[in-house]
Amino acid sequence: MSIRLTPDEAWAFVEGAHTGILTTLRRDGFPVALPVWFVVLERTVCFTTPPGGKKVARARRDPRASFLVESGRAWTELAAVHLSGRLSVVTDERTVALVGGLFDAKYAAHRLPDERMPAAARAVYRDRVTLRLVPDERILSWDNSRIRLPAAPA
Repeated sequence: MSIRLTPDEAWAFVEGAHTGILTTLRRDGFPVALPVWFVVLERTVCFTTPPGGKKVARARRDPRASFLVESGRAWTELAAVHLSGRLSVVTDERTVALVGGLFDAKYAAHRLPDERMPAAARAVYRDRVTLRLVPDERILSWDNSRIRLPAAPA
């Protein structure tokens, strides 16, 4: 059996992850990899971020991006899905609202209530821009738990 996930398994793995790593490119071409919360919508990955954030500027300047989710601690547990594609700012209000609802459903229990946030942080996070990664067809994935190991010596 292959350690590679099928496309359906890969997307289920991505959807089930809590945090992923989004990599965008700086103006000088160097990658910037940051942990992000995300939701999956129609086999794309959506993020929200403050409108003045660097992720928005990088996406507008160079849409190439990648996204990684992983799990496991022991080698035999390691699993991951890596997507590469194009990142864009979502302007369609219906999609923005849909993504907002998906974020609320996924992360409501993990958010800090507004009244507990410092005023400066509340101001930064009050407005959000929605970004959407449309991956190319190639999905890089693996699940080491599928490797058949020889029996341990007695």
